[in-house]
Amino acid sequence: MESTSRHMVASVLLVLLLLVATEMGTTRVAEARHRHCESQSHRYRGACWRDDNCKHVCNTEGFPSGKCKFHGFESKCVCTKPCQ
Repeated sequence: MESTSRHMVASVLLVLLLLVATEMGTTRVAEARHRHCESQSHRYRGACWRDDNCKHVCNTEGFPSGKCKFHGFESKCVCTKPCQ
């Protein structure tokens, strides 16, 4: 009788571990889908002050979005897209 209850407890723990491992795996995949890759615009000239201007230039470079980012004292246009 005692060995049956031990097998039952071990089986329940195994199932719980499998469920936790499955949840962790799907979370990592979902996070990877939401990452964005960045690249400094090659066509934007001058200091970047307006995100909408930057986004328009990034669109012409094949990026769906872009925004101004500060690097030290400079503001540059950075284009973004979902990572693959």
